[in-house]
Amino acid sequence: MEQANPLRPDGESKGGVLAHLERLENQTSRSRKRSEAQAQERVLGTKIQKLRHLRDDPRAALWHRRGSVKACIANVEPNRTVEVNEQEALEEKLENVKAILQAYHFTGLSGKLTSRGVCVCINTAFEGNLLDSYFVDLVIQKPLRIHHHSVPVFIPLEEIAAKYLQTNIQHFLFSLCEYLNAYSGRKYQADRLQSDFAALLTGPLQRNPLCNLLSFTYKLDPGGQSFPFCARLLYKDLTATLPTDVTVTCQGGEALSTSWEEQRASHETLFCTKPLHQVFASFARREKLEMSLVS
Repeated sequence: MEQANPLRPDGESKGGVLAHLERLENQTSRSRKRSEAQAQERVLGTKIQKLRHLRDDPRAALWHRRGSVKACIANVEPNRTVEVNEQEALEEKLENVKAILQAYHFTGLSGKLTSRGVCVCINTAFEGNLLDSYFVDLVIQKPLRIHHHSVPVFIPLEEIAAKYLQTNIQHFLFSLCEYLNAYSGRKYQADRLQSDFAALLTGPLQRNPLCNLLSFTYKLDPGGQSFPFCARLLYKDLTATLPTDVTVTCQGGEALSTSWEEQRASHETLFCTKPLHQVFASFARREKLEMSLVS
């Protein structure tokens, strides 16, 4: 009998096939493991990237915030410095005003602090006579400004404020005092002329609101036959109480004697050098003297 052949017709043994299958299974398993490992590596790599981003992002945000804060501080500090300097300047101006008011309290300048700043009171006087009072309510801020005032409209308050209020408040107050005192002094003289020496006037006293232009007609001997004098007084300097230009003429006397011309010229000199009511007081005394000599 023939002995059975252990080989398959294709020449492969059962053991060889099984070994081959086992090798294929091992290769497949290793390939699958490698794929799984690679996939896990990719997942882990993605997670690592995310974790690194999360780690670095707060740092970047922190540094960004720090940079923003520094930039803000750099921008704020100059502004804050400017604000502090402005506040200090305003406080210094307020202290200066208070010092001025205290130092010149007895010269007619006084005031009191308000919620906005200070209210200055200017008391005018002439020849020791207390006259009108005016106030200026100042707001101490930048820029300084006038809130309310009682200064007459014909006093150049806006012009004075434009020149001195922002740069030298002391000069502003003194300049305003000069204008107001001069106006009150001129008005006082004109009032005295009308009230005390009306008997010497032959017509009404004409004056403008500022009292820097006066014109009137007068006689030294009201009961006599002498010609009346016409006077025109102009005060170009609004801070002065004496006229800068004086014109005296004699009505009805085209060909006056030398004595009348000398008298007219002496009147012009008197009006330029003495207050108006004092000049007429001297006229009244002279008239009384002449009348006493006649009697």
